[in-house]
Amino acid sequence: MTSGGAKQPSSRDNRILTNTCYGHFMSHFNMLTFTAVVLPLTVRLDLGLADVLSLSFYMYLLFGLTAFPWGMAADRWGAPRVLFALYYLGAGLSCLLASLNIDNPSVLMLALAGLGFFSGIYHPVGLGLVSKEVSRISVGMGFNGMFGNLGLATAPLAAGAVNWLLGPAWVYVFLGFMNLAGLLLMGLFPFQVSDGHDSEQRRDDRGNPKAFMILLVAMMLGGVAYRGATVIVPTYFELKNQDIFAWISTLTGDGVSPNLVATLTVSVIYLFGMLGQYSGGLVAERMSPGKCYLLFHIITVPLALLIGVVSNLPLVAAALIYFFFLLGMQPAENTLVASYTPRNLQHTAYGMKFVLTFGVGALAVKMVAAIESAVRIEAVFPALAVISAVLVMVILLLLRYTRGENR
Repeated sequence: MTSGGAKQPSSRDNRILTNTCYGHFMSHFNMLTFTAVVLPLTVRLDLGLADVLSLSFYMYLLFGLTAFPWGMAADRWGAPRVLFALYYLGAGLSCLLASLNIDNPSVLMLALAGLGFFSGIYHPVGLGLVSKEVSRISVGMGFNGMFGNLGLATAPLAAGAVNWLLGPAWVYVFLGFMNLAGLLLMGLFPFQVSDGHDSEQRRDDRGNPKAFMILLVAMMLGGVAYRGATVIVPTYFELKNQDIFAWISTLTGDGVSPNLVATLTVSVIYLFGMLGQYSGGLVAERMSPGKCYLLFHIITVPLALLIGVVSNLPLVAAALIYFFFLLGMQPAENTLVASYTPRNLQHTAYGMKFVLTFGVGALAVKMVAAIESAVRIEAVFPALAVISAVLVMVILLLLRYTRGENR
């Protein structure tokens, strides 16, 4: 989403982006690690799939619900460096607590909740920091988006590999030290926040509160679709891609587990989603963010229905395209958030967004668990298709309300 002829980022911009990109990477890495150890924990803890999924509910809930107060804190006190340090320290210690209590479901749930609580700092603080302090906002947001998707892509693979070699307790030891490494990064690439620094890309400071309210509803539904899909897809692949696993086993012998194959497949899909986000930025520039937002969500509806009825290679192909568009709509959505909110409330606005997308979206964990218990796991994605269809109707209402605006 760069523009031709724009000046090169300053060294100050690069230091800020080094910190925010790693922070974005880790926030998604933290949340997606659990999905790779769901089935191993069902065996280790002797619990049902729904019960193990429920252990992550408060992690996902707090990841979203805390975004608003974290954003208000950043707008009020302007202390992103302090909040970043708190993020890395709190998340790192929570992971180490999880590793020490991997066989105690109650304490494990508490540790995961702590991980979600501290990881919730990143989005309102990090995105607000980029929009206020980096001279080329579109470039900064583009890099942030790519690193967030990189976290989505690498978390299942890394967690699956560590689990395969050492077990789930060591997955959280590994994750804890990755978070604590963020403190070292802050020391190596320190940055200053200036009171009057402003970006080159200004926007109407009045905002559009009514349009933002409609957008919040759309983002809430999108959060349910996103969380529901990401929390179940590694397990879904492990159960539905048995032919792929059997074929790989004939090539490699018995040394590769179904969990590792599933997490590797998910990682490839999320890497493909990075291309979707880049493409979404280009489409949003050329056909307006609102229309791009609508188009990408429309495409996810039939694909979610298809995922519910296919398996093996057709399932992988359908999921590749589904996540391309599910993740690819993010640049358009973030642009709309910026368009409808005033500059001096940027941290808070992004905090409100992530309360709904990640906080209310955490209800998808309960929904997925209930569907798996009451019906069957194949019914999860058709249910997500229904949610996306309602989301499309909300976006149509938004576009009708803002008709005539260049959005």
